[in-house]
Amino acid sequence: MEAPTIHGEWDMSHQVTHKQRLREVARLTFGNTASRIYLGLVLAVAVFVAVDTMYVSHDDASLAGVWVFFLAAPTVFAFLIGSSIAGADAGGPAWFVYLALVVSVLVQACALGWFSQLFRGKHRGRSAHPQGT
Repeated sequence: MEAPTIHGEWDMSHQVTHKQRLREVARLTFGNTASRIYLGLVLAVAVFVAVDTMYVSHDDASLAGVWVFFLAAPTVFAFLIGSSIAGADAGGPAWFVYLALVVSVLVQACALGWFSQLFRGKHRGRSAHPQGT
């Protein structure tokens, strides 16, 4: 890690590296077809669960919320097991369960983007000589 300059600011190359990494993670998470389809499916199921919970009356408990956990598996279960190991009861408070769902879905979307890039090749469709030389 580089030391700050006299004014307490980091070297510009260090900042660019962080920005590039953040852009790469965002591109992997949101910028490819596989991740977008997955995130769209999760959003559609989440809307279905919200509508079912708020507007549909059931004689018994509805299991619609289970589908969100199925789409967020296996990473959501790692978060919930981690919280129970840390001493929380039944997966922890509601805010933790919702946060675990969101983080799990984003991690899996990023992983889908990474696998998609891995199987397609990072520079697919690009010429080896962009200027034609």
